[in-house]
Amino acid sequence: MSDAVGFDLDMTLIDSRPGIRAAYRALTEKTGVHVDADLAVSRLGPPLRTELAHWFPAERIEEVVTTYRALYEQYAITPAVPLLGAVEALAAVREMGLRVVVVTSKLGRLAEMHLDHLGLVADEVAGDLFAEGKATALVEHGVRWYVGDHVADMIAARTAGVPGIGVTTGPCSADELRAAGAAYVLGDLLGLPALLGEIAVGSGPAA
Repeated sequence: MSDAVGFDLDMTLIDSRPGIRAAYRALTEKTGVHVDADLAVSRLGPPLRTELAHWFPAERIEEVVTTYRALYEQYAITPAVPLLGAVEALAAVREMGLRVVVVTSKLGRLAEMHLDHLGLVADEVAGDLFAEGKATALVEHGVRWYVGDHVADMIAARTAGVPGIGVTTGPCSADELRAAGAAYVLGDLLGLPALLGEIAVGSGPAA
């Protein structure tokens, strides 16, 4: 198995906010419980249950997770778009002879629907993982660098013992990403091909 570059999904590879906003508004309509969709999409990253806990009592969470995920398929897939530089970044990874691994807190099946719809090809997708929970997948899939927009992604990289590459396309600032352990911080993925070219030189094979 060749080495890989790992990527988070939401606000790292794709802008999923328009569809997620629509899905939360549909959830409000269906359940009668107000969810501030604009606030919810401003803090994407943590698992779905974390966000729902702001709006629903604990005894309803599992029921609402099921309802939301059905709405997600209907409302959230089509509006998502690749973030600036995402297509080029994935192409550059493959040109380096490395694999693309997506490790996300989103359910794997939904992540794959996003990738398929946008024509973004990943060699592996590991879903329903967050923060330290992502580390096992990073190690298992031979990830040498992990790219993400959230402080939890940098924690995942640090836990896995690989450099984290932060992008400020999500809710976290450059300072927050660095404080969480980011080895490198970029404004967007357009700078990733050049960065990988620089840091891969002399880095040797992954341990």
